[in-house]
Amino acid sequence: MTDELKLDSVGLHVLHNALANITAEMALVMMKTAYSTIFNEGLDFSTVLLDRTGNLIAEKNYTPSMMGAIPNTVRWTLEELGEEFFQPGDVVVHNDPYRGNCHMPEHMMMKPIFRDDELIAFAGCMGHVAEIGGKAVGSFAADATDCYQEGLRLPPVKLFEQGRYNEQVWRIILANHRTPRNTWGDFHAMIGALTVGERRLMALIDRYDTAIIREGAGSLIDYSERRLRAEIDELPDGEYSAAMWVEDDGVTADPFEVKVKVVIRGDEIIADFTGSSGQVKGPMNAVYVVAASAVYNAVFCITDPMMLIPRNSGCYRPVRIIAPPGSVVNCKHPAPSVGGNTDLQPKLIDLLLEAMAKAAPDKVAAATGGSSSNLLFGGVHPETGQFYSNYHYDGMGTGGTLSKDGNDAETTRHSNCRNTPIEVFEHRYPLLTLDHGLVQDSGGPGRHRGGLATYRTLRVMADEITFSALFDRCKIAPPGLAGGKESKGAEILVRRAGEPEYRRFDQVFGVASPTKFTNVVLRRGDELRYRTAGGGGYGPPEERDRELVALDVLDGYVSAQAAERDYAAPVLPIGGRS
Repeated sequence: MTDELKLDSVGLHVLHNALANITAEMALVMMKTAYSTIFNEGLDFSTVLLDRTGNLIAEKNYTPSMMGAIPNTVRWTLEELGEEFFQPGDVVVHNDPYRGNCHMPEHMMMKPIFRDDELIAFAGCMGHVAEIGGKAVGSFAADATDCYQEGLRLPPVKLFEQGRYNEQVWRIILANHRTPRNTWGDFHAMIGALTVGERRLMALIDRYDTAIIREGAGSLIDYSERRLRAEIDELPDGEYSAAMWVEDDGVTADPFEVKVKVVIRGDEIIADFTGSSGQVKGPMNAVYVVAASAVYNAVFCITDPMMLIPRNSGCYRPVRIIAPPGSVVNCKHPAPSVGGNTDLQPKLIDLLLEAMAKAAPDKVAAATGGSSSNLLFGGVHPETGQFYSNYHYDGMGTGGTLSKDGNDAETTRHSNCRNTPIEVFEHRYPLLTLDHGLVQDSGGPGRHRGGLATYRTLRVMADEITFSALFDRCKIAPPGLAGGKESKGAEILVRRAGEPEYRRFDQVFGVASPTKFTNVVLRRGDELRYRTAGGGGYGPPEERDRELVALDVLDGYVSAQAAERDYAAPVLPIGGRS
């Protein structure tokens, strides 16, 4: 390439925006055409462009939990099957956590993009498919003891071969999912996003040139690496450690421990999980890319929280992860891992930030609610006679920071997902929402209070509905930071029709865990009530502004009793000062 063809800094900025806009349009296509609420309402997916070797060059990252998996799934496929495996018009699907994916509900689709018979890039998208078979309705078996109980596991296989349906693969997939119509629609939404990505990238190449786009994408990756290294270099060198206990794995009542040592050395960061517990029996294990995503998330929180650096593979180069094989943060086949991505990963982010708070106290929040509060249900709809299934999650509190209170009713920091509006929820599923709101006194007390959790009560409006759940932060509440206090933990309860009170699921049904259970059948008139966890407080509660305490009481966020108890002073009227 001649110097005249190279892009200057302005040209690179234009190229970055063009590539990012392509992924944003891909995401819009996927959201608008999907069948399942987890895509069209929850936005539990990401869309990307990658170069021919699997390097990420642009993304619309609705779900940061996938950031470690997306490049690895493409690279794994290239290493396992070779570049010659791909032909124009192919679409490959892949959800194997032991081939670079994060957990089995997450499906990565990739489409090779060719120009003049040369492979130049991939369009990709990854999304949480709401039902993939396995022992549990909704494919979230909280008591799974191996990956074979978690659903249909797909190595990289072609859904389309040179533009034609690979009908035998489609038949296998649709025969193993309980809601094949939704799978068909959601898969086609993903394929439509890939097609748009291919068209728009080809149009961009027509405007510029293949060599210019390739060189420009490489320059953007190098630029992002330089920018992130410069941010890391501003942090004080040192070794910063933290440890946490996780309450149970869904199969036994035994807690397990995760340890991390974060080493900041010049312009690189090393996260070392040596000393963590071995992989557990239940599905709270994480595969390597899940731990890697947590590390990247935490590093970006303290180096580039406003996302000013283009997100591509360059951002990952200054970060190294040590996760011993066979540990709970890098489990070996055939360990179950569906909860590792949704519920261990957000706590890993909190743990990493706790460690890095010693290096950057002004950039770190106290612990979040730390659980996706996974609620799965399904059955035959009484109005349509059709089988349905849904994966539901809700907002929790985030931790207070040096400068502000935590956010209320926010999904976990590794997802950025939205909950489903009640009107859509009740239209699609035979459940009546009796109440839904913020949980008073759920935020951890502190100079800056933790964000509030949410509650919801559902009444069964069908003859029966099968429920599964994987909630965490119930026995071990989210901790505070810098003198802040822990928040209120989560819970999930049931009241059988005609009974006077709500009780825990282990008390009523004899399941091993009060908040992690599989395939419990509730019947018409039964009610399920849950509360997510709040965020931890930041700083000593006695240092909180008295007027803010009074406002919290006035707004109903904090009760008068809790204000007196937790903030160690009488609450003054608004406008008063002690």
